[in-house]
Amino acid sequence: MRRPSLLALTLLFGTSIGLAQTTVETIAEGLEHPWALAFLPDGEALVTERPGRLLRVDPQTGGRTVISGTPSVDDRGQGGLLDIELHPEFADNRLVYLTWAGECDGGNATHLGRGRLDGDRLADFETLFVAEPCVRSMKHYGSRIVFDRDGYLFMTTGDRGERDRAQDLADHNGSVLRLHDDGSIPADNPFMERSDVQPAIFSFGHRNPQGAAIHPDTGALWIHEHGPRGGDEINRPRPGANFGWPETTYGREYWGPEIGPDTLAGTIPPIHHWTPSIAPSGMAFYTGSAFPDWHGDLFIGALAGVHLAHLRLNDGHVIDEERLLTDRGRRIRAVETGPDGGIHLLTDHVNGELLRLAPAAR
Repeated sequence: MRRPSLLALTLLFGTSIGLAQTTVETIAEGLEHPWALAFLPDGEALVTERPGRLLRVDPQTGGRTVISGTPSVDDRGQGGLLDIELHPEFADNRLVYLTWAGECDGGNATHLGRGRLDGDRLADFETLFVAEPCVRSMKHYGSRIVFDRDGYLFMTTGDRGERDRAQDLADHNGSVLRLHDDGSIPADNPFMERSDVQPAIFSFGHRNPQGAAIHPDTGALWIHEHGPRGGDEINRPRPGANFGWPETTYGREYWGPEIGPDTLAGTIPPIHHWTPSIAPSGMAFYTGSAFPDWHGDLFIGALAGVHLAHLRLNDGHVIDEERLLTDRGRRIRAVETGPDGGIHLLTDHVNGELLRLAPAAR
C-alpha cells in the first residue's frame, strides 16, 4: 500500500475521449534537482540527481537507496549527473548507462559511461565516450540517451552556449551522436567517409536537445530541443541532416532581434515548435495500458512553462496539444511511462518530486 501521507489529487482534463478523471500521486519528494529516471524490471525506479547521486526508489513507499560507483561530476550551472538508460538486454547483463558533465582538459564535456548494477552499486563503471572538444561553459549539455530497436545508442549534445559549434562538423557539440553500446562508432554512420567530420555525428545543427524517444510504431528517433527566446523544436533526426541552428530558428535573441530566418534551404524544419518558449525537457511516447486512448501520444515536460504537454499525433504530425498540471507550478524535467501504465514525472527543484499520473479510481 502507498503511504497515506502521499499527496493525491483528482484533476479533470479535457481529452480526445472526453472528460477523464486523473490522479496525480507524489511517490517521493525531497529529491535534489532530479534529472532522469529509468525503471528496473521489478518496478523500482533509478533516479539521477544533478549533484551526482543515483537513487533506487521504491514506488510503493517512496523509500530510496543511494547507488554507489557513479562518476565524479561537474555540477556547476546546468551540469552534473544527467541522463540514465538501461541496456536493451539489461535483464541479462545488468548494464546501466549514464551521462554527466565531467571535467576535462581545462573545461568540461558531456560524458557517456556504463556500469553493471550489482546490489547497491555500479560495478566496473567505465567512461565510453566524451563529446569533444571540452569547453569552458556551464550550460547546454543536451545529454539525453536512447537505444533504438537495432541496439544503436543515440546521445544528444548541446551547443554548450557557443552556437557556432552546432554547425561545426569537427565538433561533437550541438549534434545527435550514434554509437554502438560499447561507445564505438558504427561503420555505417553518415560521415564515416569524411576525414574532416567527427564520425560519431548522426545529425547536427541542434541547440540543446533535452528530450529523446523512439516512436513505438515506426521505431524512428524523435528529439526536442530548447530554442532561445522562443523556437523550441521537435525534430526527427535523419542521417547527415542539418537542423539549422543557429542559421535558421523561430527563436530570437534574448534582447529582441531575430537570429535567422524561419526556414533555410538545405536545413530540415521542425515538425512542431513553441513560441514563446516552454523550455522542454523529458519526452516519452505513451505505451502503457492505463490510458488506452493515449497510446502513441507524446508527453513532454516544460520547465519555463511549468506543465506537462500532451501532444496528439497523426501520420507523424502534431494535430492537437493540451497543457496538463498547469495548476501545480512545477518545472517538469523528465517523463517516462512506468511499468504500471502510469506516466511518471520528475520535477526539477531543490525539493524535487517523483510524481505518477494515473486514472482515478471509480
